[in-house]
Formats: sequence, structure tokens, C-alpha cells
Amino acid sequence: MAEGREHREYRMEELAREAGITVRTLRFYRERGLIQPPRREGRIAWYDDHHLARLRTITGLLDRGHTLNGIADLAATFDSGRDVAEVLGLGEPTEETPVRLTPEKLADYFADEATAENLSAALDLGYLATDGDEIVHISRRLLEVSAELVREGVPLSAVLSSGRLVREHADALAAHFVRVLRTHAADTDPDQLRTLAHAVVDAELSMALDRQLRDDDAPRPAPDLRGQDT
Repeated sequence: MAEGREHREYRMEELAREAGITVRTLRFYRERGLIQPPRREGRIAWYDDHHLARLRTITGLLDRGHTLNGIADLAATFDSGRDVAEVLGLGEPTEETPVRLTPEKLADYFADEATAENLSAALDLGYLATDGDEIVHISRRLLEVSAELVREGVPLSAVLSSGRLVREHADALAAHFVRVLRTHAADTDPDQLRTLAHAVVDAELSMALDRQLRDDDAPRPAPDLRGQDT
């Protein structure tokens, strides 16, 4: 190991030993592009803790039944994801709690639904962001609800599509409430604005669900077969 460096670095043999794999496997992962190229000093290749974290992630995902091809797709999507600072902006959400996850933990939430395609969609939607070797979900509530919907049999792709649609309507509703209150009650406290907006949306959504579920449960009239040949 190199001395006096800010972060720990490893020779290939050291890294393989720390990761619990063989040097041959490490070379294979590197050739497949599953880990980033090492830093080189002449003929010496130096790996760091980011490489070690990625190798442990690969092992964890393999243990969960993911294939190397699938892991390669996930790694490529993960590496190209937006940084958490870009998603969160100047500050964290006022009411939502971001959740830090390893790729293995994300796979535990969504099992075989944690595909590169779904990960890419979640990154694009802003549900997920990257922070070094970690993934950050923007909202614990959304994470838990999404996982529950998947457990109920809803494909994660459908959950994300629904989330995108809800986001569009929620943005429009939020803009409307802010505009109305700034026009007619400019001195309203922002916290009170949130409370009032939540109350209206919750009540209307509850009644809308009642109407939809009632319509779905209503008996369908039998088809009129009069006049048809028998």
C-alpha cells in the first residue's frame, strides 16, 4: 500500500484479498468494465476504496441472483447518474427524508425489478441520485411506497410511470396554490400554506378514489342479446 496518501490504495493482490475474490476474477471484472481503471504510477496500478466498494457490490448483487451482464448495465447506469447535489439543489426537501442506499440494499427493496432500465428511469425522474459509492433516494416515503407496490405485484416500470404522471399534476397543483395565496393572502405563512394545500389535495384524492372504486365495483349490465341469432 502507498504511504502518506489521503485515501487508502491497494495493489491488485491486496484489493483482491480485501474483496474476497481472486486476482483472476479481479482482472476479469476490470476487462468487462465492471470497475473503473486504476490509477497508474509507471507500471504499478493503484486501486482505492471506491474500487473495493464496487467489488463488494458486485459480490452482493451476484449473491442476490443478478447476472454479470445485468450488473454491468446497472454499473454503467449508476456511473452516469446525476450527482445528489444536482437533484437536491440548494437544500434537502423540506418535508421528505432522503435515504442513502448501497446498490445491494436497493436490490433488496426491488429484487429483480432493480434493472438498469428502471434505475435509469428513476435517475431521470429524480427519485435517485448518486453520491460517491452510494445511491440517494429523494424520499423515504416514496421509496417505501414504491417497494410496497412492487411487492403487491405492480411492475416497478409502472410505478415509475405513475410517479412521473403524479409529478406533473403535483407541480401544477403546487403552482396553483402558491399563485392563489400570493394573490389573495400574501402574508400566509409557508407552513400554513403546506397544511392547507395538503388538506385540499388529500380530501379531493380520497373522494376521487371513492368514485373510481365505486364505479369499478358497480355491476355491469348484461349484454342485450335480443335479435341475435342463436
